[in-house]
Amino acid sequence: MDRAPGLSVRTKLTLSYAGFLMVAGVLLLAAVWLFLLRYVPDRALVVSADMPTPGVFPIRSNLLRVFAPRAAAVLAFLLVLGLVGGWILAGRMLAPLTRITDAARTAGNRSLSHRIRLRGRRDEFRELSDAFDSMLDQLESHVAEQQRFAANASHELRTPLAISRALLDVARKDPTRDRGELIERLHSVNTRAIDLTEALLLLSHGDRADFAREGVDLSLLAEEAAETLLPLAEQRHITLDVTGGPARTDGSAELLLRMVTNLVQNAVVHNLPTGGTVTVHTEELGDRSVLRVENTGPLLPPELVPTLTEPFRRATDRVRTDEHAGVGLGLAIVDSIVRAHAGTLDLTPGPTGGLLVTVRLPGTR
Repeated sequence: MDRAPGLSVRTKLTLSYAGFLMVAGVLLLAAVWLFLLRYVPDRALVVSADMPTPGVFPIRSNLLRVFAPRAAAVLAFLLVLGLVGGWILAGRMLAPLTRITDAARTAGNRSLSHRIRLRGRRDEFRELSDAFDSMLDQLESHVAEQQRFAANASHELRTPLAISRALLDVARKDPTRDRGELIERLHSVNTRAIDLTEALLLLSHGDRADFAREGVDLSLLAEEAAETLLPLAEQRHITLDVTGGPARTDGSAELLLRMVTNLVQNAVVHNLPTGGTVTVHTEELGDRSVLRVENTGPLLPPELVPTLTEPFRRATDRVRTDEHAGVGLGLAIVDSIVRAHAGTLDLTPGPTGGLLVTVRLPGTR
């Protein structure tokens, strides 16, 4: 990058050091004049001309004649010392800033893996370097997450399109094939593609906190979600319970209902094949409104749990292909909605299987 015309910071610091050194030298010489030379008499009485005076006879004119050239030499030496020493010192002081600048340029060229890792005493440059490294960590993680999201979204969106093309190819090559079955399968594939697209749109808007806020009771949303998903739970022989009391918060009723519905649906879908349970509990703890959704299910590896909120990550392999199988965005959408409401989301695997999901949102003031 071309630098704008003008003195560099290093040159300015060098001139500043040299200037201060010159001022200090001049002040020292002035002090010598004010407090020493001015009191030396300009004339002296020689008692005997036969008495030799070794060296310079101490009168003001003689001292000035001898002192002035040496003082000028000292000032010249201080000027050179100030310029050379200032240039070296400024370079050493600005070296960390140069490393930070190089790292910023490297990051600007889409290389986010470079880190400064400045050593030494913790000063202002060290804090700036650490903050820059932390920012690069977050950027690299965010970019990697976006790349995984784009790759997974492309794969998920391509799948129903590929299935549709295969079904149409089969129908074209075999005119005697049952058209009713073909239309039903195409309808199912199309519905899944629409659900996936709507989920992606909701996920892309979930982080925004610019929605209208209103008073919401999470317990009512839990009952509504449970009522909606009760047929699915009964179909899978899963006991669905809603317990607890009011849990009021401020937010978007539509987004929070989607959050609760996703949690309950996940708890039902990712459960035991039969005889499982899902418990939804709401309560107010201090200034927080808490929603807990706990289910039975397969044992989850601890290292898998932190990744469940990433898009297209599933706790179990997709073994069902019905309309409630999900597209792998349920917990990602929940996490996005919780963050938009300034809340926290905790996932805790059960000791014997299943998952406990805890959502804490700010209570109503």
